[in-house]
Amino acid sequence: MDDPFSFVLLCLASFRLTRLIAYDAIMNWLRRPFHEWVEEELPDGRREVVLVLKGSGLRRWFGELLSCYWCTGIWCAAFCYAGMMLWPTVFQPFIVLLAIAGGAALIETIVSRWLS
Repeated sequence: MDDPFSFVLLCLASFRLTRLIAYDAIMNWLRRPFHEWVEEELPDGRREVVLVLKGSGLRRWFGELLSCYWCTGIWCAAFCYAGMMLWPTVFQPFIVLLAIAGGAALIETIVSRWLS
């Protein structure tokens, strides 16, 4: 990576891809085999929904990975960077699209907090 623009582009793209995988509802199908949401009653009578990881071994490892924003983020960053280095013609449109969406998400967050 030889210029700051490419670095920022990859940062925004990996940010958006990480949020897509770790949090967005559209990717629930990916997390479902590894995660289960369970409602528990607290001692004071309130109810709380908690994430429980399914299985053991490799299945649990993937569950841990997908439940941790930082863990998912490092793999998403590696995927984006490796793709840009190995297959730039294939990955560049994907990276640019994710970067635009990531930048838009950051702007929306800032604007929504500023206006509230």
